[in-house]
Amino acid sequence: MHLVIAEAGARGERRVRTSRDEVDLIHRVADKDGTAFDLLYRAYCPRLRRFIGRVTRRPQIVDEIVNDTMLVVWRKASTYNLRSNVSTWIFGIAFRRALKSLKAIDNAVEFDPDQCTASSSLGPEGMLLQQETRAWLAHALNALSHDHRTVLELTYFEGHSCAEIAEMMRCPVSTVKTRMFHARRRLRSLIASDVAIRLGRGTV
Repeated sequence: MHLVIAEAGARGERRVRTSRDEVDLIHRVADKDGTAFDLLYRAYCPRLRRFIGRVTRRPQIVDEIVNDTMLVVWRKASTYNLRSNVSTWIFGIAFRRALKSLKAIDNAVEFDPDQCTASSSLGPEGMLLQQETRAWLAHALNALSHDHRTVLELTYFEGHSCAEIAEMMRCPVSTVKTRMFHARRRLRSLIASDVAIRLGRGTV
């Protein structure tokens, strides 16, 4: 028990240190410190690429949106007001830039399971099962609305709270919770339906 409490305390301290470090970076970026911006960019680029890629399902625009997001961060760093975490502020910008980009695109991108990395230690059958599972999940996520997909991504992949997501999406917390409820229910239904179809065809 003492070990669990100690580990939880250590994680909390790391989060506090990270938050303070990021606030310091944002303040330095507001003063047009290029080194600080480079550090912030390197810290957030991988996370933003994953988030934007999962939300938009359009890999061809991910890098452009990441760069647009960080350009806004560079230009608007002085407007950061400490009322939220730095990550909440930056992901909110990314979400809005993604929405703007999606409005200009109407083509769908098919999921390619061959693009997913799979461990060779799983063996041929394990690798095939892993690819099929990812394909089912990707297909189901693609069928969700943009808002529903976003709340799932921000919650389960980025670890944000409903309050933080509400700030990013500029909507009430109750709306986020409602979207989460419907998104999870819809996702379960889609995956179950896909599995049933594959079982009926003898492909599972």
